[in-house]
Amino acid sequence: MARSAASTRPVGTTASPEEVARFQAMAEAWWDPLGEFKPLHQLNPPRLSFLSDRLARHFGRDATAERPFAGLTLLDVGCGGGLLSEPMARLGFAVTGIDAGDKNIAVARLHAEKSGLPIDYRSATPEELSDGYDVVMAMEVVEHVPDVGAFLAATAQRLKPGGAFVGATVNRTAKSFALAIVGAEYVLRWLPRGTHDWRKFLRPSEFAAALRRAGIQSKQFEGVRYDLLHDRWERCSNLDVNYLVYGVKG
Repeated sequence: MARSAASTRPVGTTASPEEVARFQAMAEAWWDPLGEFKPLHQLNPPRLSFLSDRLARHFGRDATAERPFAGLTLLDVGCGGGLLSEPMARLGFAVTGIDAGDKNIAVARLHAEKSGLPIDYRSATPEELSDGYDVVMAMEVVEHVPDVGAFLAATAQRLKPGGAFVGATVNRTAKSFALAIVGAEYVLRWLPRGTHDWRKFLRPSEFAAALRRAGIQSKQFEGVRYDLLHDRWERCSNLDVNYLVYGVKG
């Protein structure tokens, strides 16, 4: 989630001004598949596969249908430029995308209009909303917020009882420091230096505990790994670095 340094939020906001400014500065690059957000573009196939599989089972839908999730609402927290909001809208969800960065939302709105997708984009943080959603997702967001507990509590409040939560982040391990910090930011330069703070990464057990305190029971964790040979990301059982989590409220 990001917002311009000049913009402000109420006291107690779940957004970090420093992280907001960092992503705001890169807002124009969101839809460039070879630009600064290339890793997120490459992560989309396994993320979407996990989302589709888990949510189809959760709601008893046919994932192979043209719009399997028609009639359901989804909140994309920290949506950035809309890289996941758009494909979820194409799958039938009525999507609301929120981000604390005005520039990110402007980019997302423009791209959705060009794509003919009726996505409700708002410059907001989760605590500013009052709607209840069937699905809430927070992908690659928790490692950028100042207070994970407060963020997940506010996010869980936006979810209907029995609704599904899906998140993604990076584990706090020696391997993740070597790959996600040293490798991705300094050696391969996939990301600008300083994009991540290893100390803010969450172990799966910590994520599960924070979700539980927010009223969400984690049901499944799954890893995502980079296949160097084929230059692609894929789902796996190893949670040492990148991982996804699916949970249910109440």
